[in-house]
Amino acid sequence: MATGSRTLWKGAITFGLVHIPVGLHTAATTEGVDFDWLDKRSMDPVGYKRVNKRTGREITKDNIVKGVEYEDGKYVIIGPEEIEAVFPKTTQTITIERFIESNELPFVFLERPYYLAPINKSDKVYALLREALICTGKIGLAKVVIATKQHLAALVPSGAALVLSLLRWGDEVKTVDNLELPAEGRKAVSAAELKMATQLVEEMSGKWDPADFKDEFRIQVMKLVEKKAKAGEGKTVLEPEEEAPQSADVIDLTALLQRSLKSGAKSGSPSAAKPQASKASSKKPSKKPLAKSASQRSGAERKAA
Repeated sequence: MATGSRTLWKGAITFGLVHIPVGLHTAATTEGVDFDWLDKRSMDPVGYKRVNKRTGREITKDNIVKGVEYEDGKYVIIGPEEIEAVFPKTTQTITIERFIESNELPFVFLERPYYLAPINKSDKVYALLREALICTGKIGLAKVVIATKQHLAALVPSGAALVLSLLRWGDEVKTVDNLELPAEGRKAVSAAELKMATQLVEEMSGKWDPADFKDEFRIQVMKLVEKKAKAGEGKTVLEPEEEAPQSADVIDLTALLQRSLKSGAKSGSPSAAKPQASKASSKKPSKKPLAKSASQRSGAERKAA
């Protein structure tokens, strides 16, 4: 089981008048294959540039604003001060709102686990909450702010530890209303079929051991990497201090000027083209990623591909 030793966050569990100082530790890691994109001609890393989608011209960070699309093609611009004003306030507390039966929480809501460890001599009260949850078969539903983002979370006993599992909010989980599903209950199957299926489940049952389940794709890829590296097939990649301009980003300035002049002539004012250019330079939706060429995609996008 992967564990994190570095404390990511320090705060306290609170419910009623109880206050339990705790430290937050990562409880899971992502071990997917880390693919980077390289230029096959020179083995140079392929980078990312901020590019105006309409003109194809690279723009600076200072000219980028955050917009939220409320209708097709229409955006509301939200400034940094407005965003800061509605950020959830960091309270350094895991505030338990309610206790529920442990089997009431559907797995579809689970998102990311963290371990909680007692700090500041809170071992006794930490153990008291853990044992109370075990005895009652309950888990705690709590709210917590981590890195300026508010989360719904479940406080769950797991062996000697208390686990804080971040949850998806209720409106983030889709319902099954539009799915064609068979009716619930044993009437949907015959007694003989159910008996055979139950028998098969029993025969395949066993103890939970995470060591039995591995990412076979990652293991095979890493074996291939090791084999090729030992055979001298490795390539040296040097990170450049500054990325050289790509030919795909070269803009025909004459064509842009001509288009701007034509727009101004049609409207009768040389400044008529300015609002359109301004809108294009600020048009970067927060939820819908812009289409990028292979040479413009970020490292995270390349890994996902």
